[in-house]
Amino acid sequence: MQLSVWTYEGPPHVGAMRIATAMKGLHYVLHAPQGDTYADLLFTMIERRNHRPPVTYTTFEARDLGKDTAELFQQAAREAAERFKPQAMIVGASCTAELIQDDPAGLAEAMDLPCPAIALELPSYQRKENWGAAETFYQVVRGLARRDVERAPREGRAARANILGPCALGFRHRDDLVEVRKMLAQLGVEVNLVAPLDASPADITRIGEADFNIVLYPEIADEAARWLERTFDQPAVRSVPIGVGATRAFIAEVAELAGADPTPALGDTRSRMPWWSRSVDSTYLTGKRVFIFGDATHAVAAARIARDELGFEVCGLGCYNREFARDIRAAAREHGLEPLITDDHLEVEDAIAEAAPELVLGTQMERHIAKRLGMPCAVISAPVHVQDFPARHSPQMGFEGANVIFDTWVHPLVMGLEEHLLTMFREDFEFSDDAGPSHHAAHSPAAARIPVHDELASLEEAEAAPSALDADGDDSHRWTDEAERELKKIPFFVRGKARRNTEAFAQDHDRWPIDVETLYEAKAHYAR
Repeated sequence: MQLSVWTYEGPPHVGAMRIATAMKGLHYVLHAPQGDTYADLLFTMIERRNHRPPVTYTTFEARDLGKDTAELFQQAAREAAERFKPQAMIVGASCTAELIQDDPAGLAEAMDLPCPAIALELPSYQRKENWGAAETFYQVVRGLARRDVERAPREGRAARANILGPCALGFRHRDDLVEVRKMLAQLGVEVNLVAPLDASPADITRIGEADFNIVLYPEIADEAARWLERTFDQPAVRSVPIGVGATRAFIAEVAELAGADPTPALGDTRSRMPWWSRSVDSTYLTGKRVFIFGDATHAVAAARIARDELGFEVCGLGCYNREFARDIRAAAREHGLEPLITDDHLEVEDAIAEAAPELVLGTQMERHIAKRLGMPCAVISAPVHVQDFPARHSPQMGFEGANVIFDTWVHPLVMGLEEHLLTMFREDFEFSDDAGPSHHAAHSPAAARIPVHDELASLEEAEAAPSALDADGDDSHRWTDEAERELKKIPFFVRGKARRNTEAFAQDHDRWPIDVETLYEAKAHYAR
C-alpha cells in the first residue's frame, strides 16, 4: 500500500456504496470505525444528490476494540432493518474493520433478518473501488434474480433489454442513460430495467425476463452480464456508444439482436462532429497531439475518437484500473504506443511531461497536472469533482454525446490559440498588460499591479535568481532576457517542449547562457 495525496480509486467498500446509493430499497450495513464514515461527503457534496446514501455504520471507536465489536454490528443491522425497512440489505466491512475479522457475513446470516442480506467479501488490500462496485452488483444480481423466470416468446412483441452499469458517482451516467433510451426507442426496443441506477431489489428479481443485456459501463456491469449470459442465455451488447462511429456500431449491434431496422436510429443527424471534422475550420487542429488517461472504457473510446473522428495524434494512452489492462494494451498497439497502466498520479505526470502533448484528456487528476504544466485539458473519465456533475444535460454517449465531446475537447485548443495570439502581441499598445480588456471598454486602463516583495529585494533580483530547473544555483543555465522574450512567442502548448529541447541542445554544445541564436539553432537541430 502506498500513501498518496491523490487516488484514482477508493477502497472496494466505496464501490459497494456506489451500488447501494444508486439503487432504491437496498440498504448497506457497513462495519466501520470512525473515519471511514464519509459516504455523505462523497455523494451529497460531489455528486450533489438530493438525498443521503443508504448506509448505516457501526462506527466503533478504539475503546470498543476491547469489547465485543461483533455485537455492535448486529445491533446496527437490526436497527437499520427496523428503521429503513429495506427490500434487501448488503453487509460488509470497511478496509479498517476488515483487520479485526468480525465476519459480518456470518453474523448477518445468523441473525434471521426480515429481508434478504447479501454478504460482501471485498478484499480491501488487494482490490479497489471499481472492482468493489462490480463485485457488489454481481452479488446483488446473483442473490436476487429469480431463476424460475420464464421469458415470453418473441413472436408478436417488441424485444426487451436490460441496461446495465449506470450507478452513483459515475461520469455522466444519468445523461448517457437519456441518450441510450432515445436510441432504443427509435429501434422499437423496450427497456426491461435499468440497473443498478434507480432499480429496486424487486426489479432485480425479474432481470431474467429481458432478451438481451446492454453493458454501458463494463467496469461496473461486465461480471454480472457474463453471469446472466450463462444463467439466462442473455447475449450482451458490448459496443459502448461513445463517439459517432461507436454509436453507429452500437445501433447496429442492438438492431441485430432485436431483429429491428437500424435505419431510423442511424438517420439521426443531430451530431455536428462529422461535419466539422470535414470542414476547412478543422484543419488547423488536425494532427494535434493528445495524451489520454482514465478508466479503460472512456480512455479507449477517447483514443478512437481522437484519431478517427477528429484527426488528432494520440501520443499517450493509459488507464488506472488494472482489471481492464488487456483492453488498454490492445488499443495502445493500434496506436503504436506503449500503454501506461498505473494508479500512481506522479508516474502519469512524468509521462505527460515527457510526451509534451498539445491536449490532455483525463480525470480530475490530469486536470491538475495539465494546469501545472501549462497544457489545455478536458475531463473524460471518473474520478471527477463537483464541476463534472453539471446541472445541464451533458452526455458522453450517442450522437448528442458526440456534440458534447466535440465542444469539450476542441474549445480548450481554440481558446489556447486565442491566448497564444494575445501573448504574441503583448508588446503591442492594444494588447499590452497595461491595456484594459477590450470587451469591457475600448480604452479603459488595467488596474495598477502592485509587486509582491518577499526575501528578494526587488523584481530585478527575482529575474536574476536561478530558475526552478537550476536547483544547484549554477548561473551557467540562465537564459538571456532577449531569449526568454523570444521563447514566449512560441505557442504555450509546445513552449515547455521547446524550452527542454533548447536546454538539452545548450548542454550538449556548452552554449551558456542561452541566447536567441542558440534558441533558433536548437530549433533547426530538432527539426532535422
